[in-house]
Amino acid sequence: MDLSLLEPFPMPSPGALAPAPLAALRPAHLVGGTPVLWIDEPFAPLGLGFYAKLEGANPGGIKDRPGLHMVREARRRGDLIPGAPIVESSSGTLGLGLALAGLTYGHPVTIVSDPGMEPAVVRLLTAFGAHLEQVAAPHPEGGWQEARRERVAELLARTPDVYCPDQYHNPDNVAAYRPLATELIAQLGRVDILVAAVGTGGHSAGTARVLREYLPGLALIGVDSVGSTIFGQPAGPRLMRGLGSSIHPSNIDYPAFDEVHWVAPAEAVWACRELARRHYASGGWSVGAVALVAGWAARTSPPGTRIAAIFPDGPHRYLETVYNDDWCHEHQLLGHEPPHEPDEIAEPDERVVTAWTRCGKVRDPLGRTVVDSVAEAGVR
Repeated sequence: MDLSLLEPFPMPSPGALAPAPLAALRPAHLVGGTPVLWIDEPFAPLGLGFYAKLEGANPGGIKDRPGLHMVREARRRGDLIPGAPIVESSSGTLGLGLALAGLTYGHPVTIVSDPGMEPAVVRLLTAFGAHLEQVAAPHPEGGWQEARRERVAELLARTPDVYCPDQYHNPDNVAAYRPLATELIAQLGRVDILVAAVGTGGHSAGTARVLREYLPGLALIGVDSVGSTIFGQPAGPRLMRGLGSSIHPSNIDYPAFDEVHWVAPAEAVWACRELARRHYASGGWSVGAVALVAGWAARTSPPGTRIAAIFPDGPHRYLETVYNDDWCHEHQLLGHEPPHEPDEIAEPDERVVTAWTRCGKVRDPLGRTVVDSVAEAGVR
């Protein structure tokens, strides 16, 4: 992206003709160059906060980056021919990114989702020209994610020339976050700790990998949802969308993590609402969970430690859930201020966690090596 598009308009001298406005020529040019905001109280004392990378400032959120990048790379390789359809499974944010990519490169887009997709996102995707298919029931073992992936496979089998980005296993998803990392370096100069939510594994792996090219001592803290299988917990019902998984994406770079935290829905709701009330910057489940953990890292790290936290989206798609008192009361999510410190377990599968918990040991629960993950993803 041409960052000059983000420069302020120059002020003309009195009587001079107004200059031509600096403007994005295509909506894809609006992706990237997102701002960073300092966050402290109530997550950490004044002076001991963290820097939030506000990816909700992208047109559709953080997954505009991989949506555009995966489609661009597929076209370059010839995997996606001009005008061919794109089909992918998404709970929302990647769907928005692929809708943008479809508009940018001229491809019809079909998003396979489930009944948990927020009505606001359904309407947005439809307005942006995407076609939606919704599965009716979760897979008995892999939940809604696996049910969506099975529907994608059916569509691939019967649609000529169709392309599926496969965000869970596509290394282009990881590579898409190089610009995010270089933006952080330009904005902060140094990052000691990166806090990132984990779902497909793309932005945690891609951002940390590039940061460590410049900052080899970087620590990476992963943030997961209770009920997620990613880091070795058993699968369970998950109210939170956008982080966590009921499958095991090969894009997750397990050796890159120094520790993992699991966060529960009520704790994320508290954090989201505090962010909105105190900092006028908030988002959805991932944002709340990441803020909670980043605040803990700020409180417990030596003074001067520079912490960056990635906020994947903004609040608008969550107005009828996270920010709706009636919905939150129905799910018993209000009035539960998180503890000052997380619980701890020594092994990721030591016991089932139901509230904010951390573990300093991270491993792939399937026992895959890096070579295994590359083979699973395929050569692209």
